Amino acid sequence: MIEAAQVAERLFDFADPASADAWSPIGDPVMGGVSSGGLFPVEGGAAAFVGEVSLERGGGFASVRSAPGRFDLSRHERLFLDVRGDGKVYKLSLRTDPFLDGVSYQAPFATKAGAWISVELTLSSFRATWRGRPVPGAPPLDPSAVTTFGLLVSGRQAGPFRLEIAAIRAGGPGRLG
Repeated sequence: MIEAAQVAERLFDFADPASADAWSPIGDPVMGGVSSGGLFPVEGGAAAFVGEVSLERGGGFASVRSAPGRFDLSRHERLFLDVRGDGKVYKLSLRTDPFLDGVSYQAPFATKAGAWISVELTLSSFRATWRGRPVPGAPPLDPSAVTTFGLLVSGRQAGPFRLEIAAIRAGGPGRLG
């Protein structure tokens, strides 16, 4: 596993197996699809977001979401994720309300198959979406009001997926470390 940039605040540390238990799956079965996925602890101090995306019955995504909380990110400009992926593109999703079907703010990130990487996402890069579609005219993400974090695989990327994640950290201004 790579050593991530040293940043100001560790938000999620998946070295603790209980961390993965606090995340719940939310997939396309809510709209009739048959995709599946979940977040599970794995050896080596990480969790794995694993499952299968199916395009059958109008589906095409799998996601997991953290338990609701209060994450004031207003002191930060960036989020860092330590991940090992399968070459697919994933999204980090942030919500500012507790509703299952409300607006979410998403930022995509690419993975390298089999390699640990540190992904850096600026908070200003998160865009408002609703059910995977852009929300024109939506206000920008309010970093002081984040209530949940999520991981998502979508974009017609059918088939099995696996994203291992060791930590999510917040930092800035500028890259730290």
